[in-house]
Parts: sequence; structure tokens; C-alpha cells
Amino acid sequence: MTGDKDMSPLRQVADSSLEGLRLRARIEALQADYAQCIDSDRLEDWPNFFTEDGLYKVVTRENHERGLPVSLIYCTGRGMLADRITALRTANIYEPHVYCHLGGALRITATAGGVTHAESNFTVVRTMASGEMIVFVCGRYLDRIVEREGTLMLAERIVMLDSRRIDTLLVIPI
Repeated sequence: MTGDKDMSPLRQVADSSLEGLRLRARIEALQADYAQCIDSDRLEDWPNFFTEDGLYKVVTRENHERGLPVSLIYCTGRGMLADRITALRTANIYEPHVYCHLGGALRITATAGGVTHAESNFTVVRTMASGEMIVFVCGRYLDRIVEREGTLMLAERIVMLDSRRIDTLLVIPI
């Protein structure tokens, strides 16, 4: 959608109705819980934010906007997500560090048929064991969200990075 005049009635309802405000609050809680899970090193819980067949993809803005399929990370299903965490814990060698996710500007772009499309900005600050801090990545989450047994879950999370330059191994989920 390119502008306010192009907003569908679904978008307008999602933004202004009590039901829409509740949905927004629930998505904001999902975003906060997701970030806290990663930032507090509860990575084994991270796959549970996704549906059983959920997609997690990290891609540069350049590739995404050009429709190019090349991703930095591409995981389909909780099994692949769990394998990623197992590898992180047991096989990968990297300098210890932690992330601090800063998020905002949640925008619900569509809601229909039990599926909500949302996008939000993020910045991740990385702190190394030495205490050095840098802005590690920033960009936008492009999410497809569904409800399963009363819980909002990510059916798809595309992590679109503003830059194609990452100064070190991309280990911890974004």
C-alpha cells in the first residue's frame, strides 16, 4: 500500500476499532517478548515464536527490493530454527556477545482471513565481552502473523537489513 488513499477498509478497521487496538497491543507484546527472549539468551525458546512450518529469513534490503532470492539466513520450520540454536550452542565458535533489540514503528499493513501482515523497524546494539558496543544491524521486520490456540505466532518473519555489510558472523537470531 502506497498511501492513505490506498488504505483498505481492513487497514482502517485494524487501526481504529477496539478489536484493532487489541490486535496492535498483542502484536506489540509479541515483538517485546521476541526481543526479550533473544536479549536474555533464552534462545532455545526462540523457535516457539514461530508456527511449526514458519519461515525465518534474513535478507538485505537490496535483495528484497529487487526480488532476489538470496538470503543470509533461510530457515523453514521450527526444526531448522532449533538446529540453528543447537549449532550456536555446540558447534559455532564466535566471540561472546549480547544483543539489545530496540524496536518501534509497528504498522499493521493488512488483516484478513486470520492472517495479519505487519512491519516494524528495529535496531540491534551488540555488546562484546570487552564492553565495546556498536550498532550491529538495523532494518525492518516484515511479518505474517497468525493465531494458534489463542497465541499469536509468526508464520513468517523476514528480517530485512538496511545494509549488506555485517562486520562479523551472524550467529544469534535478530
